[in-house]
Amino acid sequence: MRGGCDSGGTRVKLALDEPFLSLWRGKDPFVEVERLRGELFRDMKTRRTLRVEIDGRGYFVKIHRGAGWPEIFKNLLSGKLPVLGAAQEWRAIERLRLAGVPTMTCVAFGERGRDPARRHSFIITREIAPSVDLEVFTRDWRTSPPSPELKRALIARTAEMAGAMHRAGINHRDCYICHFLLQTDPPPRPDCLSLSLIDLHRAQTRAFTPNRWRDKDLAALYFSVLEIGLTRRDTLRFLRIYFSKPLRDILSEEAALLRRLENKAMKLYARKQRYGDAL
Repeated sequence: MRGGCDSGGTRVKLALDEPFLSLWRGKDPFVEVERLRGELFRDMKTRRTLRVEIDGRGYFVKIHRGAGWPEIFKNLLSGKLPVLGAAQEWRAIERLRLAGVPTMTCVAFGERGRDPARRHSFIITREIAPSVDLEVFTRDWRTSPPSPELKRALIARTAEMAGAMHRAGINHRDCYICHFLLQTDPPPRPDCLSLSLIDLHRAQTRAFTPNRWRDKDLAALYFSVLEIGLTRRDTLRFLRIYFSKPLRDILSEEAALLRRLENKAMKLYARKQRYGDAL
């Protein structure tokens, strides 16, 4: 990644890699990113997400436009932390890579403006393909279970990634299995799994992850596997690998945490039963 400047009193951060480094040479990236066209996934006043193809390769583009102070205050007053731009995702990707957690590859990032309510920013990541998210991959597990070896391998890899993420000072804030992306070429095998953590636009990065935010991620992850037929043994296997401690120590030292996670996950599940998938 290359770039970075502070121009004319306007705070500008810019990091471009190929193909955008060449494609936008001599042009204003903040104008050019708005001209990109492709398959739209979200098109709102404050945020736009789309998939584009350049030279036969797919990229995901997220454009953030200032939400305005009223929206920021509305989020804060309702107990939600507002997403102020693409920098959150960019920082999380960089931190995950340093921690050795597979994630998206960022090929372009830009941020312009000092006022967080009016800031214009974008991030472009390389498409991970062919792939399937774990929610889709595990959807039929209850009626058509996978091999025990494949199930154990996926549980272990997910636990390793979640543990490394939290130890690196990152919490996801949308830590559901749909945000773990499994590459399908070559077909996944117990000894050959390529799993990546995606959709980090709400992620937070700190020197260390507070237990409150760690617990929210773990509860969301637990909630998202409630209907795929996992056993208690599967849950214990995840905990042993996540904490990287003997199971006996975990059950003794983390008993209160495990009760809280169960309660949080059940509340999410009850809410899903009432309102469907709009959590």
